[in-house]
Amino acid sequence: MRFMGIRRLTSALIASMLTASLTACGGLGRADAKESTGTVSEAQETVTISDAATTTAKADVEVASLDGMASDGVISTADLFTSRDLEQEADLVGATYLSLESGKDVTISEEGVYVLVGDVTDVTVTVEADDAAKVQLVLDGVTITNGDSPAIYVKSADKVFVTTTEGTTSALSVTGSFVADGDTNTDAVIFSKDDLVLNGLGTLNISSTGNGITSKDDLKVTGGTYQISCSADALEANDSIRIAGGSISVSTDKDALHAENDEDDTLGYVYICGGTFSLDAADDAIHATTYVQIDEGTLDLSGGEAIEATYIQINGGDITVSAWDDGLNASYKSGSIGDPVIDIRGGNLKVTMAQGDTDALDSNGYLVVSGGTVDISGQFAFDFDYGSEFTGGTVYVNGEQVSQIVNSMMGGMGGLGKLLGR
Repeated sequence: MRFMGIRRLTSALIASMLTASLTACGGLGRADAKESTGTVSEAQETVTISDAATTTAKADVEVASLDGMASDGVISTADLFTSRDLEQEADLVGATYLSLESGKDVTISEEGVYVLVGDVTDVTVTVEADDAAKVQLVLDGVTITNGDSPAIYVKSADKVFVTTTEGTTSALSVTGSFVADGDTNTDAVIFSKDDLVLNGLGTLNISSTGNGITSKDDLKVTGGTYQISCSADALEANDSIRIAGGSISVSTDKDALHAENDEDDTLGYVYICGGTFSLDAADDAIHATTYVQIDEGTLDLSGGEAIEATYIQINGGDITVSAWDDGLNASYKSGSIGDPVIDIRGGNLKVTMAQGDTDALDSNGYLVVSGGTVDISGQFAFDFDYGSEFTGGTVYVNGEQVSQIVNSMMGGMGGLGKLLGR
């Protein structure tokens, strides 16, 4: 079954994506790296780095796989990741090494690769470069503990990569109340006003009294191991969260993954085609304004609602849900993309619901299953307002296989005619 008119993202969303090939290229060793030549200002206790690193490619760098991508999903996947997004090792030829010192902030103003080392307090690494600059921060076992400001703050750049080094564990934390930077509410341990990519072969631990990692544009994860404990959203982005790999563990008092643009409701989506997730959220495990599309990955989701968006599409993956409100909830988060839909085409989805007024699959529009396996344990399996369709796949409710999808309680507003234009 194909939903005409809503299969593709809006033109505004497509325009926000980067266009690039997915050819692997990569990095060399640290032997040719250069030492920092930045200057120190004692009055402001800030180190300014302005010498760019030169990159040279080779072909044997580990690259995240996109084999799990669906070609016909509701989100157009052609240009979601560039080749550099997918590389898990930094090219260290000509890289600048920064040995951080407590109490001395660092400002990076030029494109290049910068390796961060040290165990420090009260340090913010700020990227304030040209709008066309690509900056790569390599975390080589670095530890930064701050009281009220981000450990990494991207004020300006085209894109910033945060790459963890294989065999190392880095730790970034903010322990007190965040202080705004003028009109900017810098409320995350890693806070970026521009595109942000997380990759690598090492581990990054994040602890925050606010958000864990925030991007005001697109946030991508293609590799690395992340353990995030925070009071607000763990991974937050305005335009999109795109994940192709890595291992992500979250414990949060709010949402684990949150994509929302307050100024444009055609934006704010979550796309997943790989990775391993353990998301424990007090609110939503995955929350998006427009779309959530899962093509591949192993996801263990716990929250009030495991997945919430206007349109939820499951094409693959192994997804385990534990929730106490709705398991999957398609609701009118966006007024620009049509009626809410839960669209299950493949994968293995196991939903376990708490007792009470809870729904495993709750759509304020349509509920469609055309493939995959759905295994539901709970008092109310299905709740949809406009209609349902069951054309393929296998569905179990409390251990029994079912042959049709009907509302668990009285309700609904009539078939799929509204969605299909009939």
